[in-house]
Amino acid sequence: MKSKHNPAIECQKIELDGTCYVILRESVYAELCRAAGITARSDIPECQQSLNTTIGSGIDLDQSSMAEKIKRRRQVSGLSQAELARRAGIRPETLNRIERGRTTPDFSTVRKLVIAMNKAEQDSLNLNLPPNKGDHSNENEQ
Repeated sequence: MKSKHNPAIECQKIELDGTCYVILRESVYAELCRAAGITARSDIPECQQSLNTTIGSGIDLDQSSMAEKIKRRRQVSGLSQAELARRAGIRPETLNRIERGRTTPDFSTVRKLVIAMNKAEQDSLNLNLPPNKGDHSNENEQ
């Protein structure tokens, strides 16, 4: 008897401002739609199209939403554009264009930004935490 093997789908998962996104190859998306018996959206722009070509079509909503979320998250993290860019290892000009919705970052760039903001937020929390209750370093002070 032949065993069926369900192959795993190659994808990347990211969380941005509390919303989870899954990034997968377009061919995988098309195959999933076909298998589900639904029609893949034909109004999704080609990868090479710039953001400017999609303005007004409704497609730019997610791109501008991502830009707004990155900017809001950076501000909540207490980072300047220059500091976030430095921590993420990208050019400040690139971050500026991303936040203004002039360019859509690839997965790698989004990942760098999210990791840098998570680290900044964690560092901030660690600085604001009271001393550990198990810390007896100040026992002699009374």
